[in-house]
Amino acid sequence: MSRSIVRQSKFRHVFGQAVKADQGYDDIRVSKVTWDSSFCAVNPKFLAVIVESSGGGAFLVLPLSKTGRVDKNYPLVIGHSGPVLDIDWCPHDDNILASCSEDCTAMVWQIPDHSLTRALSDPVVVLEGHSKRVGIVSWHPTARNILLTAGSDNLIIIWNVGTGEPLLSMDDHPDLIYSVSWNRNGSLFCTTCKDRRLRVCDPRKREVVAERLAPHEGIRPMRAIFTRDGNIFTTGFTRMSQRELGLWDPTNFEEPIALLELDTSNGVLLPYYDADANMVYLCGKGDSSVRYFEITEEPPYVHYLSTFSSKEPQRGMGFMPKRGVDVSKCEIARLYKLHDKKCEPITMTVPRKVRNYVHRLLEEIQNLKATVLSQEKRICDLENKLSQYTNGTA
Repeated sequence: MSRSIVRQSKFRHVFGQAVKADQGYDDIRVSKVTWDSSFCAVNPKFLAVIVESSGGGAFLVLPLSKTGRVDKNYPLVIGHSGPVLDIDWCPHDDNILASCSEDCTAMVWQIPDHSLTRALSDPVVVLEGHSKRVGIVSWHPTARNILLTAGSDNLIIIWNVGTGEPLLSMDDHPDLIYSVSWNRNGSLFCTTCKDRRLRVCDPRKREVVAERLAPHEGIRPMRAIFTRDGNIFTTGFTRMSQRELGLWDPTNFEEPIALLELDTSNGVLLPYYDADANMVYLCGKGDSSVRYFEITEEPPYVHYLSTFSSKEPQRGMGFMPKRGVDVSKCEIARLYKLHDKKCEPITMTVPRKVRNYVHRLLEEIQNLKATVLSQEKRICDLENKLSQYTNGTA
């Protein structure tokens, strides 16, 4: 007798939920720059959002606790002479933030623990080495003071932030670099480029150690991230402009581990990876939904889990590091969705097991019954004593 078998997974029932209105961040003028960046970065202390500003580039930094309406005169971080394109919090120090801009520079900022009382215009260090706008900044995941920048001059530079000097530069890309992602220990990074190639680079050897032409056949921008197993997860477009995701083994780029068509839409899919749960959250620019998948070792390797949907499209997205989520509420991830004029946190939660919940309810009921019985016995004893006094038998 045949019967259907449901795939066993801890994360099959993960669900997303937007927080209450008073726990969001309102009246934020999110940047309208036409650049495929997330425009948002978050860590356990702060939320940073690239915003519209006159006379150069700026971004807003708020303590996570400062929810509600943001005053229009709230101090900004200003210093770039052109629009800010990307921001990234340092994984080793929650008060250090890197930014890059159309002014051909990257800057590193020290954010004070308290709320800003005046505009912050003095960076800790200014990194000058690109001849065109800088569109990507990414901190090294394990080494302190190491920052990667990628610019429209097709150059990747790795900096020592402590000295402000470049450690190395790589000019292996003939066209615009769309994305850069470090692997888990920082020994390699992968890139996607306008020449439709996916590359794996070894910064110590200063060379490309593997590459694949057209992991997605479409000409629209791709994104790529390393998974914890050393594979590479990609998003892109088919020749017919359908959005597509793929999973690749960088030691054998000939055939994908998995390739899955999603839908037809213009928005670039930005992947956010949770290494602990081995889950990927896909947020399309201009979409009103977040889809999430689990990566496993058994076919089909990339398993669709569910979709969080809302009414308004997203301008960008921030992804909280795992140390910033509330595990006491079974939260496994938290995303910060950018609307036109606000930022809305979205919690991803694994529901509690019903059996454990029922067991706790039964225990509580039994405890209450025992308490009631003991109180009833005490009341009976007191009433007997009272009757003895009133009858004169005591």
